[in-house]
Amino acid sequence: MVTADAVVTRPTDPADARVWDAAATVHDPEIPVLSIVDLGILRQARAEGERAVVVITPTYSGCPAMGTITEDVSRALHRAGFADAEVRTVLQPAWTTDWMTEQGKAKLAEYGIAPPTTRADAGPVRVGLAVKCPRCHSLNTREITRFGSTSCKSLHTCRDCLEPFDHFKVH
Repeated sequence: MVTADAVVTRPTDPADARVWDAAATVHDPEIPVLSIVDLGILRQARAEGERAVVVITPTYSGCPAMGTITEDVSRALHRAGFADAEVRTVLQPAWTTDWMTEQGKAKLAEYGIAPPTTRADAGPVRVGLAVKCPRCHSLNTREITRFGSTSCKSLHTCRDCLEPFDHFKVH
């Protein structure tokens, strides 16, 4: 069963860990610097005899990348020697940016996308006055549009370095 726990770690059972390790090689096709582990959508991996079962949760129910991610996970499992592989997509509990790893957030910033900076499960939504520019680290930024290159991101611009950048929205 998939739970809402924010932290999902690599299984300790060697057979399950082998499934996890194969799935963990898959990257998000929209943000290729992030693995599905960094993004927090890999929720479970286990071996059932010779069969590999992986559970993933989309960042939102209409995420167009999920088909590609499912195919990529399936291919990764087959490359790892699992002739029988199943990739299950679950929508509950709903994905949250709280599931992203700190390494994943750092990779986003290095890639030029401002990572989410608050916790989605912290109760009422906090009003953010500024999003830090991932290039020059200025807080002198403004949102251009709530919807950026993907539905998970908003588009901002920095008033200091004058560069546009995406911000991964808190979910």
